Amino acid sequence: MRARYSATMGVALSLFSLLSTMVLLQALFVSAENEKLVNSRFVGTEELQSSKNSSMADWSDEALNEHAVDNPDEIASMVDMSIRNSTERRNLGFFSCATGNPVDDCWRCDPHWQLHRKRLANCGIGFGRNAVGGRDGKYYVVNNPRDDDPINPRPGTLRHAVIQDQPLWIVFKHDMVITLKQELIMNSFKTIDGRGVNVHIAYGACITVQFITNVIIHGLHIHDCKPTGNAMVRSSPSHYGWRTIADGDGISIFGSSHIWIDHNSLSNCADGLIDAIMGSTAITISNNYFTHHNEVMLLGHSDSYTRDKLMQVTIAYNHFGEGLIQRMPRCRHGYFHVVNNDYTHWEMYAIGGSAEPTINSQGNRYLAPNNAFAKEVTHRVETNNWKHWNWRSEGDLLLNGAYFIASGAGAAGSYARASSLGAKSSSMVGTITAGAGVLNCRRGYQC
Repeated sequence: MRARYSATMGVALSLFSLLSTMVLLQALFVSAENEKLVNSRFVGTEELQSSKNSSMADWSDEALNEHAVDNPDEIASMVDMSIRNSTERRNLGFFSCATGNPVDDCWRCDPHWQLHRKRLANCGIGFGRNAVGGRDGKYYVVNNPRDDDPINPRPGTLRHAVIQDQPLWIVFKHDMVITLKQELIMNSFKTIDGRGVNVHIAYGACITVQFITNVIIHGLHIHDCKPTGNAMVRSSPSHYGWRTIADGDGISIFGSSHIWIDHNSLSNCADGLIDAIMGSTAITISNNYFTHHNEVMLLGHSDSYTRDKLMQVTIAYNHFGEGLIQRMPRCRHGYFHVVNNDYTHWEMYAIGGSAEPTINSQGNRYLAPNNAFAKEVTHRVETNNWKHWNWRSEGDLLLNGAYFIASGAGAAGSYARASSLGAKSSSMVGTITAGAGVLNCRRGYQC
């Protein structure tokens, strides 16, 4: 009996030793992959740390070229790698809360997220991955929801926070509904972080990001935005000026770069929910929940505005939900990576374009409406020359008769892919996008 017991214990100890070694190797693997990913996100960010606000005169073609990458496919591959690394961590069971969404898995597993808010700035992917927002500045606590004077905003208001010249990480003291009298004109190097409270920007003007850089907008309900204007509005402590009529977009990005819009819920605005125009680039739109709107997202000023050829936008892990009609997005010039989004509703089409954009659709789930005349995912706007446009679909899940018409070199299969999402990734879209929109974050708990 004693010999049999000793043999059993020996086997048990050997198994325990083997299991401990495997766990250690897993931890080392994840640590190495995280280090590679973080290092890759901060390549070339040294020149972006200045918080000096940019003027319209600064935005030459050369300046905009600084923010555009030479090889957009490389960024698309980096997103693929991030998803694979996060999925591997999930398969290893290293994080019990991991979802396979690399943005969320970067910070949501931390029960003390409220003490480490600025870690969010290290979690971006895609073209907007280098947006640091207010990471290098102080915290600013908004405690007053009012917007009485757009020229001389009160301290403690959101407008007073976003116009400051220095980097700021803006948080909110309590739940609030902010009804803006005029556009909220932001300054560079700002993060608006709504985690832990319930913040609505609604029933008035909404957010304008114009000729600035490094902005993160996270955790806001943005809805029922109205046209405003023909008024004086302050944009910095030293400047205010006349604003003409604004369209009523939820978020308007104009001539700006390094912008990350993450985990917001947007609906029912007068014009677009998110529009990016006039040479804007280095943008990531991720983990948002879009509902009840006609023209959801416009990327590009006009077909004749060729400076938008520098535009590069990543659209990832969003849920395009009920009550949507078209433009998810509608692209003109530039390069657009549409990856792992859940398209559950559209009435006309999902992705549209004109002026020869490059659209790279990977691992999305497209659920067509029951209308037999609205099954096509794609829509080319008023052109006879679209067959050479580079629109490609890779690993997308097409349901209920949905179909994607590819074109250009992608249709011939001549794009070299550094990596592939494959069918597995599209089958995971439901899990990856389950937390799209504003999160219900509570202090002391995983978000």
